[in-house]
Amino acid sequence: MILIADGGSTKTDWSIVSGSQEIYRIKTRGINPYFQTEEEILSEIEERLIPEIKEYPTIKAVYFYGAGCAFSEKNEMLRRAIAHYLPVQVEVGSDLLAAARALCGRQSGIACILGTGSNSCQYDGKEIVKKVPPLGFMLGDEGAGSVLGRLLVSDALKNQLPPALSQAFFEEYHLTQDIVLEKVYRQPFPNRFLAGLSPFLLEHIEEPSIQQLVCKSFTDFFTRNVMQYEYLKYPVHFVGSIAWYYQEQLKDVARRLDIEIGVIERSPLPGLISYHGQS
Repeated sequence: MILIADGGSTKTDWSIVSGSQEIYRIKTRGINPYFQTEEEILSEIEERLIPEIKEYPTIKAVYFYGAGCAFSEKNEMLRRAIAHYLPVQVEVGSDLLAAARALCGRQSGIACILGTGSNSCQYDGKEIVKKVPPLGFMLGDEGAGSVLGRLLVSDALKNQLPPALSQAFFEEYHLTQDIVLEKVYRQPFPNRFLAGLSPFLLEHIEEPSIQQLVCKSFTDFFTRNVMQYEYLKYPVHFVGSIAWYYQEQLKDVARRLDIEIGVIERSPLPGLISYHGQS
């Protein structure tokens, strides 16, 4: 048996796998070594993970993928924390590597994440060979939920949407200009706040102004990221909630740019289970 983790800042999914079959899934709070200390990670593993896996003593390896796992020093800290309670082989990789392995398996391709943030890479079937920096929702993250939310609230506040639509938006989310500015500029995790507004776009996707906003953001994602890879040679695969729920719009934009869309998945876990089950 092996243990595969899909880690994020808010939650972590742990999958116990035998062969290529998931046996049991556990949810813990988020584990992100970029923001958490080793002591905090140890505490989370001890209190929430270990009690759940006591019935599965034959785990031989752990594969942890997550946000914040793109730095060797942080990855080693997380590896130590896991190995403290599970003294087996522990491999720590980034969420982008998880996307590449889950979406492409052992084939070459272009793997993308479209969720709260966005990211992308070109993958040769073994490792990431090229990556355009995502830069976060202030400087990049084109097509991500945080950027879609930022564009929406900006258009609403600057009177770029039909008045009735702006009014419906502010009423649905109980927002005013002052509340928006407070949440974006003074409170923690503004990217999460902004991403939480993006479902409004999907609810009103038939509105021309909304369609234009979404399609422009996806166009920016393709032109500023994907088109820096060998996109005419390989299919472009996606994982993440935005890619999953907006796949119709994503495919429409890709067709206009002559980009071949491959697999679109909401979560990387099924693909990671398949990938490691073939090892």
